[in-house]
Amino acid sequence: MRATGLEVADIFRQAGPIYRRDHAATLSRGQYQVMRAIERCRTAALGGHVEQCDACGHQRIAFNSCRNRHCPKCQSLVRAQWLEARQADLLPVEYFHVVFTVPEDIAAISYQNKSVVYEILFHATAETLRIIAADPRHLGAELGFIAILHTWGQNMLHHPHLHCVVPGGGVSADGERWIACRRGFFLPVRVLSRLFRHLFLKRLQQAFDAGELHFFNALAALHAPAVFARHLARARRSEWVVFAKPPFGGPQQVLEYLGRYTHRVAISNNRLVACTDDEVSFRWKDYRHHGRNKVMRLEAHEFIRRFLLHVLPAGFHRIRHYGFLANRLRASALAHCRALLSAPAPEPQTDAPRDYRERYQQLTGRSLRDCPQCGRGHMVCLETFLPGALPRAPPRVPS
Repeated sequence: MRATGLEVADIFRQAGPIYRRDHAATLSRGQYQVMRAIERCRTAALGGHVEQCDACGHQRIAFNSCRNRHCPKCQSLVRAQWLEARQADLLPVEYFHVVFTVPEDIAAISYQNKSVVYEILFHATAETLRIIAADPRHLGAELGFIAILHTWGQNMLHHPHLHCVVPGGGVSADGERWIACRRGFFLPVRVLSRLFRHLFLKRLQQAFDAGELHFFNALAALHAPAVFARHLARARRSEWVVFAKPPFGGPQQVLEYLGRYTHRVAISNNRLVACTDDEVSFRWKDYRHHGRNKVMRLEAHEFIRRFLLHVLPAGFHRIRHYGFLANRLRASALAHCRALLSAPAPEPQTDAPRDYRERYQQLTGRSLRDCPQCGRGHMVCLETFLPGALPRAPPRVPS
């Protein structure tokens, strides 16, 4: 995509103050914090340092990052670190991508009850995959998989769904064999869909009975048990979407793919086209029309509203590991899987550099040290300054 230089931060700085004033009664603390973090990211408000090239003398100011997980500019290093750690988890088998989606009437409930319903989405998905995989009629094995929560579609509207990346096979019930999926086929999606629907709605009803769900505005009537029961009855009659994509070309393609899906936010800066006083335009793919590339134009406050739909509850984990990839037993379980597959152990990882710039170059291949002016020297820190302050002397450009 062609970069325009426009950033979500620019839109927030321009339209954010009025948006916060007009929506003070409905803006959550988390949404407010995300807006402020993105607006302040890589500005003097967060402090920074002055660097100078040790060859040509070129100077520049480098402001600190906000490190908020919703910020489009702050995901590169954490994504690279996460992918490096996953390198050791890869097995020499086919990998599949399975997507679990809830219908719109359930998505509306989830937006007003994010913590509860997103948890249900994770639990129902994991339970579905493990039950169907353990059934001897399908695979008869214990799976391991990664589940990644996305809450948006290309148009930035609320669309919660889980992306699951699953090795094509698992360990037999007695632990003595690796049982592989049929080549090019994971598990029957219709069977997955119906069990997923059953388990999700069962847990949702339990949450309602326990008083864990709250409803506002257009959904306020769902507080009545009879109304809520009718709402769930309609959801039971609809087909829920579970989609299994063709297998990846190999384990390395899995990492390349995961790099596009983990640590993402509702919209990246490179999709932005323009921002006027009252309108934002951005690129999107219309999957209802065969993924056609289009440009969407939104009023600036509507753009901000849609972005903030996807602010996660504090402390909520949107990437989770299950089965033999679960954190508590991953190392021993993967060693057992490799033994069953007669696969070699992964190369031990070297010690990570302590300096974040060296770490970034090691993981991404891109240097933060190289001088952008001459390309020969390295940028060396001359001075640091605290948040809200400025350097003692402005950077000079050598003649």
